[in-house]
Amino acid sequence: MNNTAKPTKKKKRLLGRILLFLLVFLSFLALYSARWYRNVYGELGFDSILFTLFANLNGVENDLILSWMGTALPPSLFLTGVVIVLLGVRTKKQILLTIAGKRKIPLFPLHRVVATILCVVLSLGLLIRASVISELDKYIANLATLSKVFEEEYRDPKTTAITFPEEKRNLVYIFMESMETSYLSKELGGTAEANLIPELYQLAQEHTNFSHNDGVGGFAAIGGDTWTIGAMVSQTAGVPLKMPPGTDGNNYGEDGTFLPGIYNLTDLLKDNGYYQTLMVGSDAAFGGRKAYYEQHGVNRIYDLYTAREDGIIPKDYKVWWGFEDKHLYTYAKQELTKISAQDQPFAFTMLTVDTHHIGGYACDLCEKTYEEQYENVISCASRQIDEFLKWLQDQDFYENTTVVIVGDHPSMDHGYFSRVSTSDYNRRVYNCFINAPVNTENTQNRSFSAYDMLPTTLAAMGCTIDGDRLGLGTNLFSQTPTLLEETNWEIVAEIAKNSQYYTSKFFFK
Repeated sequence: MNNTAKPTKKKKRLLGRILLFLLVFLSFLALYSARWYRNVYGELGFDSILFTLFANLNGVENDLILSWMGTALPPSLFLTGVVIVLLGVRTKKQILLTIAGKRKIPLFPLHRVVATILCVVLSLGLLIRASVISELDKYIANLATLSKVFEEEYRDPKTTAITFPEEKRNLVYIFMESMETSYLSKELGGTAEANLIPELYQLAQEHTNFSHNDGVGGFAAIGGDTWTIGAMVSQTAGVPLKMPPGTDGNNYGEDGTFLPGIYNLTDLLKDNGYYQTLMVGSDAAFGGRKAYYEQHGVNRIYDLYTAREDGIIPKDYKVWWGFEDKHLYTYAKQELTKISAQDQPFAFTMLTVDTHHIGGYACDLCEKTYEEQYENVISCASRQIDEFLKWLQDQDFYENTTVVIVGDHPSMDHGYFSRVSTSDYNRRVYNCFINAPVNTENTQNRSFSAYDMLPTTLAAMGCTIDGDRLGLGTNLFSQTPTLLEETNWEIVAEIAKNSQYYTSKFFFK
């Protein structure tokens, strides 16, 4: 009986040590992963990390995965090995510390109990540090606090009176990846030595640009809108993308369900007879984009795979995240020509990709004007959108078409901004409303966010909105103050908190 008990006891000890050192490894991995995420993306909040971890990652750029593996895994494995050697090795040879010439304390190997306690304390310390870096501590604090902001401030587009003009206007809505006003020269309010986006600057000067200052500016990212699908939701639904606790996020969107309780811009346009499309230069399924737009009334989605099928690129073609913007604009021209020939108003949404972090993708149209590749890519993006707009203006359908050019979110290229910008610089997302049948003098020194884009876009299409508010957003063409202006930014803290209304009304249905 004793002989049987000893092997069993040894197996339990071995299993316990394996689990203990696995905990140490995962704690190191959490710390270095958090550091990697912050160094690559910047401080975006734990919401973005949570969605990145849990959402469908089909189409993710391979260099990012390799970057994480190369940055987080080696030190985690090495330091875990060091801990195993120092705290886990069992040997008969001992290193003892003699105190007062009598008492001897083992320094190596440590007593099992002491080694176990040290491993647990080390793991806790690493996890706490990782939580601070990733802002998990703030996320948990917000989860523990309920807010009534949606009950009090949300205006449902489904029940708000919205009147379209007698002749409905088409909409071309262009999300420019990571496009912000920081790329302007310092003299113009940006951070660059030279104006990297002269074409976009000129468009903002000639048309309607809503600004946080008295020059060309943009809106602030305030929560749930700092990554692409979050930005798309925020701008089209007027609310942030929040992942409620307990959600099986690994499969979120894979069943075609994405915020089923939301009634957003594309739902509204569908109910008003619009033919709608989404075009992206990557895998549309990435991050739940395909699910979100299909859930909410879009008729057709174009992406990497349809571009191959339609002969825009070869069958096996793939660069960067999918294919370059130069092919995307060619594709857009081809499909817009077909769509505009249909006997109904249309809404065409597209998302560029070349200016994605890290460093962007330098296509053969990019000039090597600057030392930073990212700056060359940004400049190239400005030239390409200008050329595309000129093409739009030459089309028969342009006269009755509103064009919105907007960044999806601030750039996540943290390394670039750490080199060219100061920590106290207020970065803002670019916006420009073109060919809108409405004007306003109240465009500068505004406090506004991505949520305000929903009612403002409808106003730019000639719609009138009862109360000038939809979602958490305000029609910027009106004289109604935004919620940021009305609350002196205090609403930002409320939006970050837990909301039962959001979970029950929007996330589930």
